[in-house]
Amino acid sequence: MRSFGLRLNAIIEKYLSLIVPVSLILGFLFSAHLRGLTAWAPYLFAYLTFVMATGCSWNQIKQAFRMPIPMLLIFTAAHIIAPIVSYALGSAFFGSHSPYVVGFVLFTVIPLGVSSVIWIGLSKGSVPLALSMIVIDSALSPFVIPFEVSVFFGAEVHFDHMKVMLDLIKIIVVPTILGVIVNELSRQRFKEWSAPFCAPSSKVAMVTVVAINAAAIQPYVIEMKHDMVVVIPLVVVMVIFCYLIGFASMLVMKRHDIVVTIAYSSGMRNISLGLVLALAYFEPLTAVPVVLSILIQQPFATLNFWCLKKYEKSRLYKKLTGIPPAEQLRY
Repeated sequence: MRSFGLRLNAIIEKYLSLIVPVSLILGFLFSAHLRGLTAWAPYLFAYLTFVMATGCSWNQIKQAFRMPIPMLLIFTAAHIIAPIVSYALGSAFFGSHSPYVVGFVLFTVIPLGVSSVIWIGLSKGSVPLALSMIVIDSALSPFVIPFEVSVFFGAEVHFDHMKVMLDLIKIIVVPTILGVIVNELSRQRFKEWSAPFCAPSSKVAMVTVVAINAAAIQPYVIEMKHDMVVVIPLVVVMVIFCYLIGFASMLVMKRHDIVVTIAYSSGMRNISLGLVLALAYFEPLTAVPVVLSILIQQPFATLNFWCLKKYEKSRLYKKLTGIPPAEQLRY
């Protein structure tokens, strides 16, 4: 049974970039059947968050705080530069009052994506730093998300700030803290022990959240399909931009593993949470850019992987780091 669970998880991870978009399509196709399950989405997300946090220890979090420059670069790229650009870009095409613009900004202010850890590991980045940053960013989200939405939209967007904060604490902060505590109490053995069940089931929870929320917004997407000609290219541009500003960290950081970590952390967001928030607190059309980003975020993670490989073999890599490409594996 253990080996079956681990094999299943390996298969899901291998084809995750295909499985997530397929779940989105299935959500649209079976909208009538899945729409009634929307209330389950926050609980599935809370489980996903808990499983993610069981892979992080207090020591890793302490180590992350000892690297203030990477932390500052990640937060600046993900939650300051990206939201400003997304707001400006969306407003230029739809006007600042459009729910699409709220969706663009929401995509950039939600926490870092859990799936980035997979790509960071494949690209020889710093998985402990990535996990720590995801945990820290998730814990701060009850304050960051309401604050940034208010900064950009003020009285234009009406939502219950306190309720959003309390719900984020319930579905993100509490599961995150519990996950880290369980990891500590088990002396970092819970993740390995539970992997045959928790690893694949958490990914199933993630794609289920995507399918449920896609089903919930399907009627609105059909109704506003003429807007998709503009919305889809803008989502592509925003996702590319988020990766690029992370990739630009090579101009500041000398360590290859840190550049990889920042590149993926700034580019990938916790789309499942974005969908839950968009449908619970904002107009349904707010969820459209967030949903569409699912189709783009993972494929561009593959392109980012290729770009990072090219970078570590380039003259620029040697010029910036002073390290011959053949020796980069030590970092």
